[in-house]
Amino acid sequence: MQSTNVTASFCATVVDEWCRLGVRHAVVAPGSRSTPMVVALASAPDITLHVFHDERSAAFAALGISTVTRLATLLLCTSGTAAANFYPAIIEASHNEVPLLVMTADRPPELQGVGAAQTIDQRNLYGNAVRLFIDAGVPDDDDTNTWRRTARRALGATQAERAGPVHLNLPFREPLLDAATPLVVPRDETTSLNRPKTAALGTNVLSQLATHLDGRRGVIVAGARGAEQQVVAALAAHLRWPILADPLGGSRTDNPNAIRHADAWLRDADVARNFTPEVVLRLGTLPASKVVNGWLRESGADIVAVSASPFLIDPDRCVSLHVVGDPATICADIMRVTAPVDAEWSERWQRAEAAARQIVAQTLDAEAVLSEPGVARTLVATLPANANLVVSSSMPIRDVEWYAGACDHLVMHSNRGVNGIDGVVSTAVGIAAASRAPTGLLIGDIAFMHDINGLLGIAERSVDLRVVVVDNRGGGIFSFLPQRATLGSDTFERLFGTPHRADLVGLAAAHGVATQVAATSQQLLDAVQLAGPRVTVVKTSREENVVQHDVVHQAIIAAVNATL
Repeated sequence: MQSTNVTASFCATVVDEWCRLGVRHAVVAPGSRSTPMVVALASAPDITLHVFHDERSAAFAALGISTVTRLATLLLCTSGTAAANFYPAIIEASHNEVPLLVMTADRPPELQGVGAAQTIDQRNLYGNAVRLFIDAGVPDDDDTNTWRRTARRALGATQAERAGPVHLNLPFREPLLDAATPLVVPRDETTSLNRPKTAALGTNVLSQLATHLDGRRGVIVAGARGAEQQVVAALAAHLRWPILADPLGGSRTDNPNAIRHADAWLRDADVARNFTPEVVLRLGTLPASKVVNGWLRESGADIVAVSASPFLIDPDRCVSLHVVGDPATICADIMRVTAPVDAEWSERWQRAEAAARQIVAQTLDAEAVLSEPGVARTLVATLPANANLVVSSSMPIRDVEWYAGACDHLVMHSNRGVNGIDGVVSTAVGIAAASRAPTGLLIGDIAFMHDINGLLGIAERSVDLRVVVVDNRGGGIFSFLPQRATLGSDTFERLFGTPHRADLVGLAAAHGVATQVAATSQQLLDAVQLAGPRVTVVKTSREENVVQHDVVHQAIIAAVNATL
């Protein structure tokens, strides 16, 4: 049985339940079939509604919002190919363990398979990229007692032991507009969301940790979704181990144990041999550096991985022990069952890091013309305390990792689940919108053009987004790969360099965003200190960039070698 207002009542009820469970943000892309749900969302006083023209941009903005809140953001579109445009962000959310509740409006069963407009088979559309697929069915008056249960089941799955996206498919019959009659909350059903609890480590696991770590020379790799900076620093001081401080891990500080520039000197095999550990304690995810990851793989060290997620990141299949639980609690347990090593081990790393920091500062802080490493270093140093910094994949994340100073005054973000460059502008918009804090974005020209739709309507969003675009007229990272030396220049440029003639300043200005070009550190500093939304373009050369990186790396290697 279906009354005329049953669809509106269903939508109002499930939205009410999500609000009771703490949901506060919804992102929608306009469409007709999704009308009942978008009206319910717009009517909910607890929901902040974000509207995006483009479904792909909307999905990445929702990803950004959930990245900040760590709670599921509601994401809604109409039926058909609109839903397909959500897929890239869903994949990123899945791999980066970001909660999303994805809702796709759909045609009812009688319009499936008969050539109805804007109709595709949306069942299990996102495959194993989602933690759960639910087809809610056409709302029916006989099923009102299941509506809140469906809402709780969908939201709960986004924040289960391994957070991620959930797909809720919503077939709606016409009429799509009617007055809702919300249902009362059943007294015998809870309205709290049960999140997974971390169990205490057993004696056997503690014994294994002690066996692997106690009294051995090791390094701590502090990655994203690891432990808080203070916890990692205390553990490093206790063990007398260095911290390989990935920018996303929060431990990139001025602490002498926080190693910021190891990527450079670990490129030299003779120098790197002096830093070979017996054991590696990896907190959270892997760093971006291919050099560091390769060195860890080839070191022959025991690798102990600690993560809150049961999913083990181990592409080299070299982890000997994976401990799942709250990283801060596990770090405290490690301190109870281990003793420090000799001080010379950490002092060796500290001497090397001090020499490297001096080279980086002397080389990049005094630049007459901005290099790409200098852009990353200046941006990190200039953004205000407690600002966000969103860093695109490819060269930007690497330049921050290799050359930036301390990052602990910032909240760092990057879509490193699948390391893609798509949706980066929209992700930053979502992060700025959810946090209401100043937000920097460091991005390359190709990634910027890839997601220029993220700037649509940005002036009306009241976000402080300060975008810095490194414009080297193509795919800069490929100049560092074997393709550059192996292929002929014309072939390389056509297939990988992919030069463009786009006017990035003009593109940004067309979206109503204040824009400028910066050529010096002072010009970039002045631009970044201004509130956004604004776009600053720094023009560089791909060929010169390779040389500049090599000059810095070789100088660091020589300086570190002199400390041994």
